[in-house]
Amino acid sequence: MRRFCRIILGKQHAFFQECFTTGYVGLDHDIPQDLTDQLPDDWRPFNKKFIPIYLERNPERTRIAAGLACGNLWTVCKGLVEGDIVLCPDGTGIYQAGEVTSNYIYAPNESLPHRRSVRWLDLSIARDAISDDLRTSLGSAGTVVWLDERHREEIELLLEGKEAPRITTTDKSIEDPATFALEKHLEDFLVANWNATELSDTYEIYEDDNEKLGQQYPTDTGPIDILAVSKDRKTILVIELKRGRASDVVVGQTLRYMGFVKDELAEPDQDVRGLVIALKDDQRLRRALTMTPAIEFKRYEVSFKLLQT
Repeated sequence: MRRFCRIILGKQHAFFQECFTTGYVGLDHDIPQDLTDQLPDDWRPFNKKFIPIYLERNPERTRIAAGLACGNLWTVCKGLVEGDIVLCPDGTGIYQAGEVTSNYIYAPNESLPHRRSVRWLDLSIARDAISDDLRTSLGSAGTVVWLDERHREEIELLLEGKEAPRITTTDKSIEDPATFALEKHLEDFLVANWNATELSDTYEIYEDDNEKLGQQYPTDTGPIDILAVSKDRKTILVIELKRGRASDVVVGQTLRYMGFVKDELAEPDQDVRGLVIALKDDQRLRRALTMTPAIEFKRYEVSFKLLQT
């Protein structure tokens, strides 16, 4: 079954037109060597080998940035397979869809030397034709983003030139439209209003080169909702958001993400902590957190006011 991946072709889409005209997608990430014989089936040994190389060439970057760059590189060079669909924004609100048609190709001394050939489909997808949910996923920070299965039906319709039906507040599948809207926008709201929260006193959402990359940071067990770093750079914070009541299941999920950060991203002297933010907790969650002091719980609260104008 084909998969779907969004790829940004150069900073501010600088190489989109070249890629579209020439028929490829690619990355650079400052690894100037042929990777043909350096692409294991699993990304972990690739990252283990190339993160030090990346950091040697970019000493001002962090291991978090290096992990993301090397992970992106492995995904484009090896993770994509022939038949997968890439969606690439052109910078004007249009996504161009293409089918991957080759294995890895190295083009030395070119702008994006690590490449895959692509057969661009005779179809452009306007941002306005995309649902809010898919638009949020397509707009995730980072160069390479896998689009998960919940978007499959809509993307397949878009690839047929059809517009997916929009979810409205009268849709019978949504029990509580207000809760649905809150679930959908809580993460974006927290990111947008980070400086108004107490978390901003100690932490910053991870960013690199003035781009916020800490939202939906990819791991091998799913994306971290928000990845933050303390201002003294001594602590990395994994934040998991639950839009309603959080159960003890979230503790295991957060621990998996924390383990990934500790093993793959953190410097030897950095601590890794977790934070669960939800509307409510329960007794099971409180019991679980008693034995996991590295994870904290906070409730969020939404207020609504009408003001006289």
